[in-house]
Amino acid sequence: MPQLERVEQALGHTFAQRALLEQALTHRSHGTPHNERIEFLGDSVLNCVVAAHLFDQFPALREGELSRLRATLVRQESLFVIAQDLKLGDYLRLGEGELKSGGFRRPSILADALEALLGAIYLDAGFECAQQVVLRLFEGKFANLDPSDTGKDPKTALQELLQARHFALPTYTLRDTRGEAHAQEFFVECCVPELELCATGSGGSRRAAEQAAARGVCYLLAEEEKQKAAEKATRAGKVAKVAITKTAKTAKAPQSPRTTGAAAGRAEKGEAV
Repeated sequence: MPQLERVEQALGHTFAQRALLEQALTHRSHGTPHNERIEFLGDSVLNCVVAAHLFDQFPALREGELSRLRATLVRQESLFVIAQDLKLGDYLRLGEGELKSGGFRRPSILADALEALLGAIYLDAGFECAQQVVLRLFEGKFANLDPSDTGKDPKTALQELLQARHFALPTYTLRDTRGEAHAQEFFVECCVPELELCATGSGGSRRAAEQAAARGVCYLLAEEEKQKAAEKATRAGKVAKVAITKTAKTAKAPQSPRTTGAAAGRAEKGEAV
């Protein structure tokens, strides 16, 4: 089966205008026409469909809560996972430099390609068709949504966590930049000096790399808390064991009541006491 037909099968949509599909899969490094304009359109279609679905699915949620859920669904990490499931990296048209640097695996490129495909479907067959594709691709994510999830990004979550403990805010340092100018990968280190914790993250932008690094520090903090809780439980168990042992040692068996001297004498003679 030709490659483009495999993409159509994965999406559940057959293009009447095949050129739109080809453009959606063309990165700017490959030449023109590339997918950036269609990606812009697809981003808007995606946000609209997801917002409408959340509005119907959670009638009791407030605007801010709905916005957080939508942000969770349409962020780069979420789109990257779906793009991987569709194996979009196998069908992308990339320039030579991007191919050598592994652009077909880069989260930002794959997420952008997915949005471009949604924009292409909208142009090819209209909003309702694009809506059906979005709902099908996001079906599992909609089913697993937790409305109680704050949806906070890692940097915000880390900042609030440190502020609650009265620690200074974390520092973010750009450690490395790789790739060509139009498709760079950034490496950022996030550190909390007071806790002597550091983690490095990477991403298609400095902001994405900072978020990844903050997520790493949040993970380290969570593991540290688990360890402390386990140690506390162990100490509590030892204290309880010692207390039980001491109680057992100090407890005395009940003694028989002592008889008076006269009573003892009568008892020796066999008289009733």
